[in-house]
This record gives sequence, C-alpha cells and structure tokens, in this order.
Amino acid sequence: MFNTPEKRRVISKWVIGTFACCILIYLGMRHIGNIAQAVYFVGGLIKPMLIGGILALILNVPMSVIEHRLRAGGKRIRHIRGLSIVLALILVLGIFVGVAVLVIPELINALALIVQIISGSLDQLASLESNAQIMASPLGQYLAGINIDWLALKEQLETFIKSYSGSFVNQAVDATSSVVGGTVNFFIGLTFAICTLAGKETLKRQAGRLMRVWLPAKLGDVLIHIFTVCNETFRRFIAGQATEAIILGTLCMIGMAILRIPYAPMIGAMVGVTALIPVLGAFVGTVIGAVMILTADPFKALVFVIFLLVLQQVEGNLIYPRVVGAKINLPAMWVLAAVTVGGNLAGPLGMLLGVPAASAAYALLREETEKREKRMEHRSA
Repeated sequence: MFNTPEKRRVISKWVIGTFACCILIYLGMRHIGNIAQAVYFVGGLIKPMLIGGILALILNVPMSVIEHRLRAGGKRIRHIRGLSIVLALILVLGIFVGVAVLVIPELINALALIVQIISGSLDQLASLESNAQIMASPLGQYLAGINIDWLALKEQLETFIKSYSGSFVNQAVDATSSVVGGTVNFFIGLTFAICTLAGKETLKRQAGRLMRVWLPAKLGDVLIHIFTVCNETFRRFIAGQATEAIILGTLCMIGMAILRIPYAPMIGAMVGVTALIPVLGAFVGTVIGAVMILTADPFKALVFVIFLLVLQQVEGNLIYPRVVGAKINLPAMWVLAAVTVGGNLAGPLGMLLGVPAASAAYALLREETEKREKRMEHRSA
C-alpha cells in the first residue's frame, strides 16, 4: 500500500492535515469567546468597506446600463464613468428618499387618526350605556350583555400609548446616536463604493494577478470562478428584482386608480420599493398601504387588501418566475430560507442580499456535484 514514495507523501500530507485540523478545532472550541470578540472587532474595522462593497454591487447594475447607453449613443462625453456613477446614485437614492418623504409623514398621520377614531368610538360607547332609552333597546341589551367598561378600556389605551410614546422617545434617542455612527460608516462606504466602481476593471485585473502569483494555480482558479459566479448572480438578481418591483408598483398604481382607491401613486411607489425585498416585501407594503387607506375609506382599504393579494398571486406565479426566477435559478423553498436567515442576520438588507448569496452558493454546489458525479461515472466505467 505504501510501496512508493508518492503514496507515502500523499498519506503523510493527509495525516498531518487531519491532525492540524483537529488541533485547530479543539483550540477554537476552547477559546470560542476570544475568537468571537476578535471577529466582532475586525468586523467593526472593516464595516465601512463591507457597506461599500454592498453599495458597489447594487449601484453597478444601473451604472452599467447608463454607461452602456451613453457609449452606444456615439456622443463624445468626457468622463463617462463618472457621469454614470453620479446618475446611478441620483436614481437609487432619489427613489428611496422620495418614497420615504412621501410615505412616512402620511403613515404617522394615519396612525394618529386611527388612535383618535378608536378613542372617540370608546367615548361614544360609554355614553350609550348612560342613555336609558338606548339601553332599553335591543342594542342596549346587547351592550349590557358584553359587560365591558369602555371608559376603563379607553384609559388603558391612553396609558399604553403614553408608555409606548415614552419608550419610543428613548429608543429614538438611542437610535439617533447609532444613526450618527451609521451615517459616518455609510458615507465612508459610499466613498469606497464610488472608488471601486470608478476603477473596477483595474481592481479586477489586480486581484486576479495577486491570486495567480501568491496562491496555488488550482486554488486561484477556483477563487476566481467563485467570484465570477457570485458577481454574475448578484448582478442578475438585482436587475431582475428591480424590474419586478417596477412592474408590481406600476400595476398596483394602475389597479388602484381604476378602483378609485386613494393614495394610488404614493402607495404604488411604496409597494414597488418594499417589493425589492423578496417574498415578504409586498406583504409589508400591503399592511402599510391598508393602514393609510383605512383613515380615508375603510371599505376601500378592504378592497385594496383583496386587490393586492390577487396581484401578488399573479406576480408570484407569472411575473416573478419569468423576471427573477429564471435569473437566479433557485427553488422557492431556498428563497424563503435565504430571506429568513438574511433577515435575522442583517435586517432588510440581509433579506435583499440573502437570496443572491444563496443562489450563488446553490449554483457552485450544483457545479461541483455534477463534476463529482461525472468523475464517479468515469471511474465506474
């Protein structure tokens, strides 16, 4: 079995590698707390660069389209790459900021109005119980059978709102301090993303050169292939998800206009933005839109919910598989799993980027599985 130097060398490498892995696993388990602190510390240091990398992936899609259009037009424009980056930034940030400015104030007003309506309704129910003529009627007998202290219920509601408002103020103060730090990281990351997009061809060439020089040839080729698959998957997913969100938002706005549901342009834009989050985004848009419409017309709010549920079924069975599903090639079960895990790890951004990450991993695993199956078939033949 070990009669040749080559076999003895292979077995020796395998034994040494296995022994080294066992030692590393043992040390890692013993010092898991220190390792977690080190990872958290390093993650904090490179957080702006991670944000910049994610922003670069997102901005690269509209930037590439804009740059291609400018070059295809045959116009002599200096600094086409810089102009494309600026236009992509204006497009992406303008959409999110515009929707936030339009929706958030209306949503706050809608919630305040709902609370006011509920409080007024409780006052009216309490006044009905003090009216002897109404209490003698079937409605009064029904209210008496319910046996609810409406004024006490109103006081409990007001107490809850006041206590929640106090905790909300405290949370807002804490969030403000974290937002300041997050804003600094965001702008550092944005600067990093702009620099990355401005010289992406040079960075790609330098990274490939470093891998070929400093890593074994096989490992370098594998890493380059992994990065290529991940980049292509992210690009196709973001392009497909943005297209699907535009289609859904437009159909929502047109349908609301036909049904004469209020806030059609605003809610259509909001549903389109929330639809960027796979699976769960459209339901979030449904809840927010229903709350806003409820203050204007409760019946229209019900109509809106039914309409959007039907539209989501059409979108999920007809639009999404053709626009996004064909691009990411990921089964629905794994899409839901990626959204759930990504949301728990990084919130809405994790939901958005979890699907392309899972799709890239799925594509790489499928490629490697097919290669191993071919090798097994070749050996058995």
